[in-house]
Amino acid sequence: MTGHGESYYESNEQNVTVEVRSVNNRYLKVNVRAGDTHASLEPRIETLTRELIRRGTIQVTVKVERSTSGNDYRLNEEVLAGYHSQLAEWAEATGASLSLDLATLLTLPGVVENRTRDKLNLEAEWIVLEPVIREALGRLTQMRAEEGAAMALDLKTNCATIADQLDAVSARAPHVVHTYHRRLTERINQWLSDYEIEIKTVDIARELGLIAERCDISEEIVRLQSHLEQFDSILNQPANNGRKLEFVIQEMFREANTIGSKANDSEISKYVIEMKSAIERMREMIQNAE
Repeated sequence: MTGHGESYYESNEQNVTVEVRSVNNRYLKVNVRAGDTHASLEPRIETLTRELIRRGTIQVTVKVERSTSGNDYRLNEEVLAGYHSQLAEWAEATGASLSLDLATLLTLPGVVENRTRDKLNLEAEWIVLEPVIREALGRLTQMRAEEGAAMALDLKTNCATIADQLDAVSARAPHVVHTYHRRLTERINQWLSDYEIEIKTVDIARELGLIAERCDISEEIVRLQSHLEQFDSILNQPANNGRKLEFVIQEMFREANTIGSKANDSEISKYVIEMKSAIERMREMIQNAE
C-alpha cells in the first residue's frame, strides 16, 4: 500500500530528518539512502524497516545536518593539482583556451574532504537515529492502516456483490438442470422415433439423469459460499493475512469459472460475469495488502 511518514530531531550538534515513502508491491523491497557519512548504518536501517513492514517498495531517506566549523573540511591540494595538470595538458593538446574557475574546481570529487566522517561515533549516531526512524516508520504504518481500513470496506462491498449474484445463480440452477433434462429427453425421443428403436423408459431416465448431473452446479455454489465466509473471517483477523486472502480469491475465481462453464446458461453467465468482475477487483486490491 502507498503511504508516507516523516520524523525530525534537532539538537545543538545536528538536525535529523527521516522520510519514508511506500508504493505498491506484492513483495517487500527496501531502499535506504543515508548519505556518505552514515552509509555504514544503511544495513541497520533496512533491517529495522523489514521488522516493521511486510509488503511494498519502501524508500527510507535519512538526512543529517551537523553544525560544522572550518576544521571539519580539508582542501586536498594533491587532488586539486592533479585536476589542474590534466586540464592544462588537455588544453595544450586540443588548442582550447583554459579558463579555470576555482569555485567549479572545489566541487570536483575529492578536492574538499569532509573530515566529520572520521570523527563520527556510529554507535552513538545510531542511538540518536533509531528512534527517529522508528517514529517515521510508525507514521507510515498508521497511514497504511487507514488505507487498509478503507480497502477492507471495499473488499466487503465486493463480497456482498458476489453473494448477491450467487443467490441469483442458486435460484436459477434448478431451472437449468430441468431444462437440460427436458431438452435431452425430447431429442432422444425424436431420435428413437426416427429410427423406430424401443428402449425402456427406466433406462432412458437413468442415463438422462447421469448426463444432466454434468450441468449441476450445486456443489460449486456451496464451495463459493464457503470461500466467501472464509474470506470474511480472515479479513476480520488482526494479523497480516494478505497471502491467505490471495489464495482464497484464487479459489473463488476457480469456482465462478466452473459455474459458468458447467451451467452453460445465458442468464447464469450474466451473474458469473458480475461475480468475476468483483473477484478481479478484489484480486487487484489484495495484491497490495499485508
